[in-house]
Amino acid sequence: MIKDPPLLKIRRVSSVINKDSLLSLRGIPLGYLVDAMDGRGALDHRIKLLEGYSADTMMVGPALTCHCGPGDNLALCAAIAAANPGDVIVAATDAYEGTCLTGDLLMGMAKNRKIAGLVTDGLVRDTSGIREVGLPVFSRGVTPNSPVRNGPGTVGFPVVLGGVCVASQDVIVAGTDGVVVITREQLKEVLSKLPEIKASEMETEQAVEDGMEMMDSVKEILNSDKVQYFDDPSV
Repeated sequence: MIKDPPLLKIRRVSSVINKDSLLSLRGIPLGYLVDAMDGRGALDHRIKLLEGYSADTMMVGPALTCHCGPGDNLALCAAIAAANPGDVIVAATDAYEGTCLTGDLLMGMAKNRKIAGLVTDGLVRDTSGIREVGLPVFSRGVTPNSPVRNGPGTVGFPVVLGGVCVASQDVIVAGTDGVVVITREQLKEVLSKLPEIKASEMETEQAVEDGMEMMDSVKEILNSDKVQYFDDPSV
């Protein structure tokens, strides 16, 4: 390579998500959101809320993405500087486990900028301090090893983490069950489907409380010619 690449590539991101849409997602079970997206949209189960937060912790906000690469957090620092209040920083590290991505001090700076929280496929440290800061942090684990701040990295460009492609201004909804990504293009459809999904869930919950042992749709399959039964030869 004749010329060194820039340390950072930063795409300026304009807010496009309606705040009322974000408010309407608060308190919605993550399973409902996934059902509204044909059963997909959640990040890998290993990306989860740090231990010690309350059971009702929930984070909703537009994503601001950054790609930090292994063992480096320069792009995270730049993302915090570029973020708007309420943004969720989504930081890809290529699932690197040799060092942490961040600790309590950088998360304290993020709180000062009114950022909603952090989602990363990397590791973090200073967990007790992070909990004291109060920002929800979702990561793959914990290590005391510290990162460097050398780059290269990107801010605002699409990233892949936890098996899902995330673009800035996609909506992040996260809680104790995990992290769900709703793309900008899906948001309107998801919101329109939620009332029907909620009503169906409540109806089924009531039926279970009333003694339902199996869904009618499953009964129909079990009693159809799509299932072949065999007698136990030992009887």
